[in-house]
Amino acid sequence: MSGRKEIVSGYYAQYDEDGRLGRSRHGQLEYRTTMTYIHRYAAKGARVLEAGAGTGRYSIALAKEGMDVTAVELAESNLAVLRENSKGVKNLATYQGDATDLGRFADDSFDVTLSLGPMYHLFDAADVDRAIDEAIRVTKPGGVIFFAFISVFAIMYANYFYGNWKAGQEENFTADYEVRHFKEQLFTGYDVTEFEGLFREKPVDWITTAGVDGLLEPIEKRPDFSMSDEDLEALAAWYLAFAEKRELLGNTNHLLYICRKRT
Repeated sequence: MSGRKEIVSGYYAQYDEDGRLGRSRHGQLEYRTTMTYIHRYAAKGARVLEAGAGTGRYSIALAKEGMDVTAVELAESNLAVLRENSKGVKNLATYQGDATDLGRFADDSFDVTLSLGPMYHLFDAADVDRAIDEAIRVTKPGGVIFFAFISVFAIMYANYFYGNWKAGQEENFTADYEVRHFKEQLFTGYDVTEFEGLFREKPVDWITTAGVDGLLEPIEKRPDFSMSDEDLEALAAWYLAFAEKRELLGNTNHLLYICRKRT
């Protein structure tokens, strides 16, 4: 049976992660919304760590804006693309590593820490806890930490409304409708309050929980789906106004939990 690192690395070795945020309307909305939130807390010159940087869409953009960025990525295929795409980019250091062990970095090192991918793939409770603790440890007191996660309900809407609902339900929920997290699970989803509960005993103060891509992913699969650039601009502004509404959070695929490390 493969371990988490092998499962994740195997997936990204055959998946075009570099194009994910640009090739679809829901990816474009996710990127715009996430960047808007990052810019609220990361000023030019800020020292930023991205743990689980993928192919560097956020890290490279932030470095080009003048931030001092450190990018850590687990999957070798993603890291190779990140390094190729960031050639000539100043203020960007790249490392291969795991979000559950950021031991190469000292305590209180970064103004802003981004964990925009690792929580999707951490199915073991101990690994989840370590990843949270490590992100908090390396962030300066008063610094802001972003944790991206996936709604388990959006996993169902995006992947099983078009067939195999029963199989998806059995994969993601117990017979008593509790959310499942298990070893073979490539992407693990959360109930929003379940994810927020992971931080109850942590030395952080909650800032907000926000959706970043709404209902677009399952809708975009329809053959009659169409959205112009003009409509995307309007949707992006409209969605941002409602991104934190509690009644909408379970419908969005990707979400941000944003908190501040206590001083």
